[in-house]
Amino acid sequence: MPTLLLCSATDDLGELHALFRQEVAQRMPDLQVRLWPDMPDPADVEVVAGWYPPAALLQSLPNLRLVSSIAAGVDHVLGPAQPRPEVPICRIVDPALAAGMAEYVLWAVLYYHRALDQAMQQQTQRRWKIPAQKPAHQTHVGLLGLGALGSHLAKVLRDQGFTVSGWSRSVHAIDGVSTFAGRDALDTFLQAPDIVVCLLPLTDATRHLLNRRFFQTLKPGAAVVHCGRGEHLVVDDLLESLDQQYLRGAVLDVFAQEPLPPASVLWRHPRVVITPHMASSAEPMTIVHQILDNVQRVRNGLPVLHAVDRSAGY
Repeated sequence: MPTLLLCSATDDLGELHALFRQEVAQRMPDLQVRLWPDMPDPADVEVVAGWYPPAALLQSLPNLRLVSSIAAGVDHVLGPAQPRPEVPICRIVDPALAAGMAEYVLWAVLYYHRALDQAMQQQTQRRWKIPAQKPAHQTHVGLLGLGALGSHLAKVLRDQGFTVSGWSRSVHAIDGVSTFAGRDALDTFLQAPDIVVCLLPLTDATRHLLNRRFFQTLKPGAAVVHCGRGEHLVVDDLLESLDQQYLRGAVLDVFAQEPLPPASVLWRHPRVVITPHMASSAEPMTIVHQILDNVQRVRNGLPVLHAVDRSAGY
């Protein structure tokens, strides 16, 4: 029987599985939904939807017709074990992602802008001292990535009174926001912000971008908020910059290995805040509806929505 296989090597997709089964029963009764590792005959699998599918799975399915991420990111399906070139790959586009990301980043920006990091350190010392406060326009926030999420966030931060700039691969224009484009403009962009927020997709050009040279290009005392992909960050270089007192601190939501291993030194660093990849996520029913809409489009010979350009990496 034609099968949609829901799978992840890192996350529990049980609740999403139940929603898929409910919708498929109404919309596509000829399609069954299975949750990995409950594998059917590999020849039955026409659609794979998930997050970090098991290694080599996508290349082992002879009749695969569609692969969908269950989030905006797709780097987890674009590695050496990606599906055949003729199989379309799509991602989820959800306005709620931008709103959720804006909430998270605004919290992280305020954490440094209102000197809450200093207050937290003082609490461990039982020390009462009011940190210096300043108006929002005196804090400069720089955004790496001005796609749908970054452009929305730039406007939110601008409207909160912060000085905002942004860098991206291609040219963007946003009222009230200074924008930079292209690799040659990156160093100039990095020299001004008090807080740098990474929202970039993972590509060959951005892998390990957050490295020693990157941190040394920032002005002394800058803070980093990382919501892009774990593989952007060179952890040892970050720790070195923190220990040398060059960086003020870092809020990290994404990691090269998730869950972050208990032995990671990041857990114990006093100026690192760790959150478990929670900055934003798509609404579960949005995920189900968009993927099933694309299943129907594939069956009807139509191009999928939110298709990924493999050469660009997103």
